[in-house]
Amino acid sequence: MLREEVKSALDDLLEAMPLTSRHVLVVGASTSEVSGKKIGTSGSEEIAKILYDAICDVQKQAGFHLAFQACEHLNRALVVERETAERFGWPEVTVIPVHNAGGAMAAYAFRHMQDPVIVEHIQADAGIDIGDTLIGMHLKPVAVPVRPTQRTIGKAHVTMAKTRPKLIGGARAIYDY
Repeated sequence: MLREEVKSALDDLLEAMPLTSRHVLVVGASTSEVSGKKIGTSGSEEIAKILYDAICDVQKQAGFHLAFQACEHLNRALVVERETAERFGWPEVTVIPVHNAGGAMAAYAFRHMQDPVIVEHIQADAGIDIGDTLIGMHLKPVAVPVRPTQRTIGKAHVTMAKTRPKLIGGARAIYDY
């Protein structure tokens, strides 16, 4: 059931903003919230696996890059593939996310990605926040809410966003190509 809820939410996001190999999706997920507990209190590797597998299934079909946000104990650093960090010019930092410092989701992603590294800051093109983990700091400056038909995953609230370039100029500016 969780797997289908994740896929449904991501389908809504991809409908609002088709993500390709040029894009990064930031994922924040509290496995505690998914299970109906308070964020940071009951992390679950089992739930992390289900979320990770569902997200990766969608990612493989669409081709976008993934960034999994760790918790505040690691300053919300992100787990990404080394290839992604190098492609986007993100410097690697040294830390290993674990269950009690990073969270179950980031720790699971770190252990299961092909060649994971940790980076401190990114500007993702879109994001999914499962359980109110506060991913906004890792989105490009102009974030636009995407309202999913699937408003919860498990018992966790889902928030999503796409981004767009800033509109600059004044009354004479033209924005359509």
